Amino acid sequence: MTMERIGPPSVAGEREMLRAFLDFHRATLALKCEGLGDEELGRQSMPPSTLSLLGLVRHMAEVERTWFRRVVNGEDIPLVWSEEGDFQAAYDARGATGPEAFDAWQAEVERARAIEAAADSLDLVVHCERWGEDVSLRLVMLHLIHEYARHNGHADFLREAIDGTVGV
Repeated sequence: MTMERIGPPSVAGEREMLRAFLDFHRATLALKCEGLGDEELGRQSMPPSTLSLLGLVRHMAEVERTWFRRVVNGEDIPLVWSEEGDFQAAYDARGATGPEAFDAWQAEVERARAIEAAADSLDLVVHCERWGEDVSLRLVMLHLIHEYARHNGHADFLREAIDGTVGV
């Protein structure tokens, strides 16, 4: 799975800036996984953690699905990898395949982009059951940027442990 990684602009409107940073972080995760097979993608960090690059991709598919489809768009859909609604369940990717995870993630990213683009404003407010309060589309986008940035840090360490690749 490859995504073109374009550095965010230094000057832009708020919505363009948020989109650019979110897409930059999405592409960074894809880049961290590039060129690896299922065994490498599924390699766990260290016991007792089940964290792997494949698990991070699955987790971010759930995060995209939840925030854009379930919260912003109000879709009544379950998580893909957890019947109990546990986002961490996606981390355990034992037996999973790269194509399965990347296809699901890419589908959620595309759907999220369409939902965001269709919204009239970043000021769109929806109720978030998980947090028990109203949230704006702006907050959702910032939260996703935060999630990707945090997990891309994990991906740095995971990738380095697999084949020594650092940076990017």
